Amino acid sequence: MISAKVELNQPLRTGRQFVAQTGSGHHLLLDDAAGGTGAKPIELVAAGLAGCTAFDVITVLRQKYHQKVTGYEVRVEADQADRPPQVFTAVRIHHVVTGIGINVAALEEAIRLSEEKYCSVGAMVQKTASFHTTYEIVEEKTEWMKPVEPAGVQS
Repeated sequence: MISAKVELNQPLRTGRQFVAQTGSGHHLLLDDAAGGTGAKPIELVAAGLAGCTAFDVITVLRQKYHQKVTGYEVRVEADQADRPPQVFTAVRIHHVVTGIGINVAALEEAIRLSEEKYCSVGAMVQKTASFHTTYEIVEEKTEWMKPVEPAGVQS
């Protein structure tokens, strides 16, 4: 079971700041655009989607395809309906994978598995929104991380 609670942080003030506590005991501030002291709840949905797919993709890349990933970022942008409830109507997800010799087919399969099988947040958001996913691969430029052939060995 997943659980969470929110509590009005300063009940005697006019602001609408809440403290959220997750079932696993983590805390974060929630606010609206006027207060600006914490994330808006809908932003947490976008962050949850980015995090959910990121965990899936990095796991598949490392465990199934043994890719040498040295950096990974997922960016999510979402359009919302004009009227309440302002659900997501279109979502753009962009994956940036940095590593050594990242295999394009492995990355595409990891993303596909996340979107079609594993990511629970994505499965919920796809009920109201279209998804457009892109990716880029950045070759690692840190020299000390690249494999080096032993001295005296010729290729």
